[in-house]
Amino acid sequence: MDLSYAQRLEDYHLACAFADQRQGFYVDIGAGHPVADNVSFWFYLQGWRGLVVEPQEPLLALYRRLRPRDIASGSLIGRETGDAAFHIVEGLHGLSSMVERNARRAAAFGAAYSTVRRPVTTLAELCARHDVNRIDFLKVDVEGAEADVFAGADWSRWRPRIVVGEVVAPHGAAESWREWDAILRAQDYVFALFDGLNRFYVAAEETELAARLPRAPVPWGATRHLYEFGRAHENSTHPDHALATRLVQGFLATFAAGQDPSAGHRMRDFLARLPTLDEEQFVSLLQASGPADEGILHTYVRDDAFRAALGRIAAPFDGGLMLDDEPTAMRVRTRRGPEPDSAGPTRANVRRNRALERACWRSRGGGQWRGSGTRPSRG
Repeated sequence: MDLSYAQRLEDYHLACAFADQRQGFYVDIGAGHPVADNVSFWFYLQGWRGLVVEPQEPLLALYRRLRPRDIASGSLIGRETGDAAFHIVEGLHGLSSMVERNARRAAAFGAAYSTVRRPVTTLAELCARHDVNRIDFLKVDVEGAEADVFAGADWSRWRPRIVVGEVVAPHGAAESWREWDAILRAQDYVFALFDGLNRFYVAAEETELAARLPRAPVPWGATRHLYEFGRAHENSTHPDHALATRLVQGFLATFAAGQDPSAGHRMRDFLARLPTLDEEQFVSLLQASGPADEGILHTYVRDDAFRAALGRIAAPFDGGLMLDDEPTAMRVRTRRGPEPDSAGPTRANVRRNRALERACWRSRGGGQWRGSGTRPSRG
């Protein structure tokens, strides 16, 4: 693996276990952003597909644009069907939860949250509804409600080969995993790895997978991490720098000609909205940035690799990555989405969001911020 997308190298650890398996199926509950801090995205890029569950509408819409092979569901997952309150944390989508005390914890650090009612189904009913067959790995990260997800599974009908569950409770030091640890052990799953944030379990019969899964977290420097590259159009070493540069040039040539003082803010909003543009818009942008064969461009923008690149380019602007360089940082607008005519962030808001993420991360037992100052490390 040459690039990890996950918070704590979860994708790297799983890739070790599944070795060179070219096709597979995952179920990702509480999937979050489809690219940044995402456990299943690396597998999607290898040709896998899966069932992803994300109840936050802006994020769910991104899955449908960037990862069309996946089945994307906006349901809440619980012990039984019905409906329930879902608490959406402004600007920090990873802390949104069915558990209100966890949302209140984020609010204590200055993040607003709102509450909506959403339908709830069980994991078993969700798998039946979408004709799921074999599950290679199940990942559950629902901010303190993991036990409810596991309790609603039908382990005799769907037996994931590996199960990954988030351990650290978002509201502090409470150990939220002990109840669901008992559920998994009762279903003959064997604990295999704790990476500092998640516990990995392997089905007892999957001895070869268990042998390949690391027994301790691999070193943080074993691979590169998406956040290290920052913004694609600003960093020549970013894997999508060439494409981002052409898209920016096309935008400036098409929409921001002349000395428009708002062009910088408009460009950031444009980059946040990249996944929502259609095929004709991309072809026009790429043609505006330089000569190119229209037929080749149409083929290019339909490709999975192109969609993946769009996700990586947009992530620092659409709420996926919160970068730490104040002069060009953008306010996270995860719940509302980008605003086309925004006047841009204030430095106070940039500092507030950055400090808030630090505080919430530490409250969950996270380590110190380190590295280049662009992202809290999980290693």
